[in-house]
Amino acid sequence: MKIYAITAVSSLVLALSACSSEDAGNATDADSLLTDDWEVIQEAAQGQEVNMYMWGGNDNINNYLDEWVAPRLKEQHGVELNRVPMNDAQDIINQLLDEKTAGKTDGSMDIVWINGENFKAAKDNGLLWGDFTGQLPNFNDYVDAAAPEVSEDFGEPVEGLEAPWGKAQFVFVHDKAQDETPPKSMDELADWVKEHPGQFTYPAPPDFTGSAFVRHVLYETTGGHEQYAQPAAEIEDLEQRLEPMWQYLNSIEPYLWREGETYPESLAKQDQLFASGEIEMTMSYDPALAASEVLKGRFPESTRTYLLDGGTLANTHFLSIPFNASDKAGALVAINELMSPAAQTAKLSPENWGDLTALDLEKLSPEEQQAMNEVDLGEATVSIEELEQNRLPELSSDYIDIIEKGWAEHVAKE
Repeated sequence: MKIYAITAVSSLVLALSACSSEDAGNATDADSLLTDDWEVIQEAAQGQEVNMYMWGGNDNINNYLDEWVAPRLKEQHGVELNRVPMNDAQDIINQLLDEKTAGKTDGSMDIVWINGENFKAAKDNGLLWGDFTGQLPNFNDYVDAAAPEVSEDFGEPVEGLEAPWGKAQFVFVHDKAQDETPPKSMDELADWVKEHPGQFTYPAPPDFTGSAFVRHVLYETTGGHEQYAQPAAEIEDLEQRLEPMWQYLNSIEPYLWREGETYPESLAKQDQLFASGEIEMTMSYDPALAASEVLKGRFPESTRTYLLDGGTLANTHFLSIPFNASDKAGALVAINELMSPAAQTAKLSPENWGDLTALDLEKLSPEEQQAMNEVDLGEATVSIEELEQNRLPELSSDYIDIIEKGWAEHVAKE
């Protein structure tokens, strides 16, 4: 699923390093919330309006927040949730960088939806408030804080600066009526593409989903993910190791949609091509995307998702509180509610969103487990058990920029 983070702007990061090291906006009167009792935080949150800045390109996600979450948050906690759509998470980071540079202490953002490169950029530049997750009852009760997918975000230690909201896992999407045996490895895909010219493509990096597809090619063509566990700077022959990936991508390019002369600029464009029948496959970081699109009548009822035999990339997406958030108590209460079993169960339904839960199922009560198990994920969706058994780790964020710039140089320009 997208999360929907793209890239952080290196020049801004470098420019910020010359600025004051003081965390403007980290008001002392709000810092006490990091140690206050939860009852005190709830009382302070009453009447606050929380602005949640997030990627706004998915109607299901937007409707879930506006129609399911916001009314309950207002009724049960007296907190008003105001969703502020952004084109992508990079815009959030850029705005926070500008506000910090300008010394703005009363920011407009109270909650931000980020992960990956954007989290690292925010963390490195002091754009996040503090270690707050231990204050959240639902984090303490329902989350395994030591789990790697919670304690790290694309290899970067989280250190309590963001709370897990959901999990994503890459899936391929095809029409079962067109092909009952889709390719389940990169070797099989290369053969399939050549046998079905014009019927496959992928979003151009730095689109998050397109970039992830390229990383799958990297894993399969260079001998697996284990060799990339160390920082990119420590691999002296990294450029040579990446070469088989570029060779593979260039070998299939002439057989892609429009002969690889152009690529969809976003996953939304890719999905439109699939919906209109121009291509036979699409892909997503959202395992329930196909089910949601079938419900809306955009994808054929015979649409199915599947995984590669070697597994697919999986990650967690998070919610955080900016350094200069104006309503931090309200933000804490809102994030805690978004992590509640009820909200996570509603989020799991493809009718609302279809996003995998961030909670540890073993920590739920039998009744809460049953409620999640009874959610109908639709025929198009791979089972949660199969997803969990075929998860691959993400690369640390230092690799992402190298790969995306390399794609522009070695694939797009050739």
